[in-house]
Amino acid sequence: MMRRAGAYLVAVIAGLALGLGSALWMAGLWPAGDKLAFGDVDVRGWRSDFAIGSEAADPYTRLRVARHGLLALAQTEAVYFTRAVDDAGAPLSEGCTYRLSGGPMPAGWWSVTLYDGQSMLPANTDNALSIDGGRAGGGAWSAVIAPRRPADEGMWISSRGAGRFDLTLRLYMPEAALIAAPQTALDPPRVERVECTR
Repeated sequence: MMRRAGAYLVAVIAGLALGLGSALWMAGLWPAGDKLAFGDVDVRGWRSDFAIGSEAADPYTRLRVARHGLLALAQTEAVYFTRAVDDAGAPLSEGCTYRLSGGPMPAGWWSVTLYDGQSMLPANTDNALSIDGGRAGGGAWSAVIAPRRPADEGMWISSRGAGRFDLTLRLYMPEAALIAAPQTALDPPRVERVECTR
């Protein structure tokens, strides 16, 4: 009798641990560094989940959206891509300077915003945490991501106070081709590491 009760207790504890662990993993809460590793769409390192903002989103996707503060619109209104590494695969860090560059986007309007490791805007007063299609124009564009404003006064995204950070590319009013075939329709921004000071 005691042996059977012990076996039941072990089974219950194992089931609880497995259930809790898998729920935390699917929700992007564990392990801590895996918060952006969700989504079934990957276009040269920029990841997205086209279920975000739709009725098809499962509870885990909804939890990720709530936890990371996305204002998730339906994909016909906006598509979101995230990136936490540079073109060489190294994590994005405040101690480095990057060149972000791209061209026209398959959307009515777009923006790229920097978020810190807690999915928040860094607490700095630089007023330079995002760039958008209105500032970039309709052709090729580039911006510097760095903790201090570059001397050339071009487009700048401040990483001051961000620590390890990620970038979110928002494409508003996306073209139908982007939804149907993102790997073909989207030429995403490149993120080239220029130098690191720490």
